[in-house]
Amino acid sequence: MVITGGCHCGNTSFELGWEPEPTEVPARACGCSFCAKHRGVWTSNPGGVLRVTVDDPSLVSSYFFGTRTARFHVCARCGVVPLVTSLLDEHLYAVVNVNAFDNVSPSLLRPQPVSFEGEDVETRLARRRRNWIADVRFVEGCAAVSD
Repeated sequence: MVITGGCHCGNTSFELGWEPEPTEVPARACGCSFCAKHRGVWTSNPGGVLRVTVDDPSLVSSYFFGTRTARFHVCARCGVVPLVTSLLDEHLYAVVNVNAFDNVSPSLLRPQPVSFEGEDVETRLARRRRNWIADVRFVEGCAAVSD
């Protein structure tokens, strides 16, 4: 299955190849103040393939907070946060916001609240290496990839 999504204005879009086709999509509703305010509900498939297209990189703002190990890609035009990346040992990992999906039935989503409060940095980074999408590519010519 190829899941499509992106920000509201379409400046940032993505395709997430998810094999085998999911019978449900886990959705982590993060309870941190940033995700709560932006309705960030994240999913990933460690074996998935994520392709991100950014039409105008100057309209993508980066937001880092807390441990500063994750980059929230915020559309400066419409305000949507469609994905988060983390550069670990020169390898890019990502999660995508299920609220930015275009072609997934809400009945497939399995939202669960999560809290990462108290998680030390090494544990957090190890969790990302295990659980986040490990095959992440920005379409050629998009300067929005570097952290």
